[in-house]
Amino acid sequence: MNYQLDEIDKKILDFLVENTRMPFTEIAKQMDVSAGTIHVRVKKMEDAGIILGSSLNIDYAKLDYHFTAFIGILLTKSNRTQEVLKELAVIPNVIEASVISGKYNIFCKVKAKNTEDAKRIIYQIDDIQDVMRTESMISMEEHISDKNRLIQAVSI
Repeated sequence: MNYQLDEIDKKILDFLVENTRMPFTEIAKQMDVSAGTIHVRVKKMEDAGIILGSSLNIDYAKLDYHFTAFIGILLTKSNRTQEVLKELAVIPNVIEASVISGKYNIFCKVKAKNTEDAKRIIYQIDDIQDVMRTESMISMEEHISDKNRLIQAVSI
């Protein structure tokens, strides 16, 4: 389905990006349109695959996960990438994984409680079949962490 966003859709997305739990009635009130309009527009954007659901932003530091690392993973064979990704998906501390070009085959983001916990996770990744080696980079401080921020710059 080829869906073209308009100004109303863009404003709806802006409200939902700011607060995914904002009631449609509140969005409608602030936009001076009917709640039915909001509901229909959101449903169309969901059907078109533009809206993929809603998610929560969790502050892992408040749950005692203060350590963030980025891990480059080099495989023995590129054709094993999908199998390794399946193994990474089993490790709950791996919160992002991307297939990349360049020095590594896979690059992932890991959350851990501390360096000892991170070491355990890295060893777990190292033990995956066909992982030749890993390289870890420690995040000193996170500044931008918003997957939805691009929508504000999307032109229609």
